[in-house]
Amino acid sequence: MRAIELKNVSFSYNGFTDKVLSDVDFYVDYGEVALLSGLSGEGKSTLFSIASGIIPNIVKGEITGEVLVDGKTIIGQKLAAVCRKVGVVLQNADSQIIHKTVDDEIAFGCENLALAADKIGAQIDRVCTIVQLDKTAGTRTLSGGQKQRLITASTLATGQRILILDEPLANLDVESANQLMDTLRQLAKFGYAVLIVEHRLDMVLPFVDSVWNIRVGEVAKVENKQEYLLSQTVAIEDNSDDHARGAKIFDVKNVAFSIKEKEILKDVSFEVYEGERLLLLGENGCGKTTLMRLLARLYKPTKGEIGQTLNPKFGKRYRGKKWFRAVGVVYQNPNYQLFMPIVEQEIAFGAVSKEYANEMISLFGLEHLRKRHPQSLSEGQKRRVSIAAVAATNPKVLLLDEPTVGQDYKGLCELVKILDMLHDRSGNTMITVTHDMRCAEALCDRAILIADGTVKEQGGKELAHRYFFHE
Repeated sequence: MRAIELKNVSFSYNGFTDKVLSDVDFYVDYGEVALLSGLSGEGKSTLFSIASGIIPNIVKGEITGEVLVDGKTIIGQKLAAVCRKVGVVLQNADSQIIHKTVDDEIAFGCENLALAADKIGAQIDRVCTIVQLDKTAGTRTLSGGQKQRLITASTLATGQRILILDEPLANLDVESANQLMDTLRQLAKFGYAVLIVEHRLDMVLPFVDSVWNIRVGEVAKVENKQEYLLSQTVAIEDNSDDHARGAKIFDVKNVAFSIKEKEILKDVSFEVYEGERLLLLGENGCGKTTLMRLLARLYKPTKGEIGQTLNPKFGKRYRGKKWFRAVGVVYQNPNYQLFMPIVEQEIAFGAVSKEYANEMISLFGLEHLRKRHPQSLSEGQKRRVSIAAVAATNPKVLLLDEPTVGQDYKGLCELVKILDMLHDRSGNTMITVTHDMRCAEALCDRAILIADGTVKEQGGKELAHRYFFHE
C-alpha cells in the first residue's frame, strides 16, 4: 500500500479554466524520501495541497481523477481525518507558530490529536533532541532556521507517518540542512513516507530515493539524479571585479545585544565601507539577523556603539524617514513588509519616482503580477516584490536577509544578476545574510563570519567558499 498516490489527476482553481495539473500520475511509498522539484509556478504547491487534503477541503476547485492517502480516497474525507495521517511543514514558519515557548508549540498539535500527557512530554523531549532545540526557549527569540526546525519538530511529534515539507531547507545553514535531511532519511528507514518540495537540489538530492519533476502541470519521474541536477543548475557568473571601497560608513565597536537574559551578541567589532558587498556568515541563531537590525537601527545595542557617517544630519536618532530612505531593509520573512492592496502600489509606496517604480516592476519580472494582492503570491514571488519595493527607494545601504528564499535556479540567477546590476549602477553598499551556497560568492566582495557572539573571521570570497564547502 502506497502512502500517497495520484491517478490521472487534473485540477483547476475555482474561477479559472486553465488546468494547474493535467493528467498527473504520482506516488510516494512508505519507507522512502521523495523529492518534488520544478520551476516556480509550475504546480508544486497545488500537488502537495491535494495530497494533504487542503484541496478540496479548504481551497476549492475542480478536481478529477483519483487521490489516495494511505490507500483510501480523500474525496469525502474531512480535513481532520486526513491530518491524522499527513503532517505538513509549510515554507513560512511564522505562519505556523502560535505559542510563546518551544515546548508549548510542540505540545499543541499533540493535544489536538488527544495524545496522553505523559506521551506528549516524551515526544517533546524526543523531537527537541532530534532537531537540537531547547524546549524552554521562547519562540520569538528563535532565528529563522530555528523556527524552521521547530515546525518540523511539531510535525514529527504528532506521529503522522506521512510527512510533506515545503522548502524545509530555505533558512537553514549547511550543517542544519544536512542534519534535517539525515533525520528525514532515518525516519524513512523506520517506515515513514517523506515528500519534500525543495529548490536547493544540491543539498537534498544525496538524501532522497526518488525524484519527480513538474513542468507546466505535468509530472514525470526522474531516472538519473545527477543528470537532473546538472540540467537544473544554471551557473551564476560573477564577472564583476571587487568593487573599490569608499569611505567608512559604519563603525561597529564592541557591540553586545541581549533579550532579557539571553545573550545573542557579546562583543562584535567590524567596519563597513561605502560601495562594498558585505556577506554575513554563521550558523542559525548566531545573531546575523540581529546584527542586521542593529545596523538598520531597528534595535539598540545593549552595550557598545555603532557609529555612522552616511550623513551627519542623521546623528544618533533611533528612527526617522530620512534614515529609512537611506537604509533599505529586506526582511527574512516578506510577509512582514508587504501591506499594500496590489503589487504596483507596494513598489510605488516608497519609490523615488513613479518612473523608477515601473522600472523596478519590469526589472524584477513582475509585470504580470501588477494587480495581484502581494499576500496572494507564492513565497518566491513575495520575495521578489519585497526586494523590488525596497530597491525602488534607491537606498544608499541595502540590507538583505535571505534574499534568495523561494527562488528556483533560474529565478536565483536572475535575482543575483539584478542585485549586482543595481549595485554597480547606484554604488550602494549591499550587506547580505544568506545560507544559500548557490549564490553566496556572487554577492560578496568581503565576508564576516559570526560565531559565539563575536566576529570569528573576516576575509574575501575565499572565506565564503571555505564556509560552505568546508575546504
